Amino acid sequence: MKIELLYFSGCPTYKKAEGILSEAMRELGIDEPIERINVQSEQEAKERKFLGSPTIRINGLDVDESVRGITDYAFECRLYQTREGLLGWPSKEMVIKALKEAKQ
Repeated sequence: MKIELLYFSGCPTYKKAEGILSEAMRELGIDEPIERINVQSEQEAKERKFLGSPTIRINGLDVDESVRGITDYAFECRLYQTREGLLGWPSKEMVIKALKEAKQ
């Protein structure tokens, strides 16, 4: 399983996303490395198909199913639509669902 956390340091919400990802992995008994990718420019954002910071991809698929077809790549902070409203990180439920999907 390939697990990627893409971020840029100017957007500190990636730390919360990393904590959620780690917690979800522990709950599911997944002991895989997390590839942390610090995106550093608009050009790199386009090359990496970066939807904003933070982005978590499991086996190349974004944890937010609703954006998987989007090609609006950007070097900016990202918002997620969750049950709690708009947040700067994905919900744990999103992450767990994506991890379970990848395990199948």
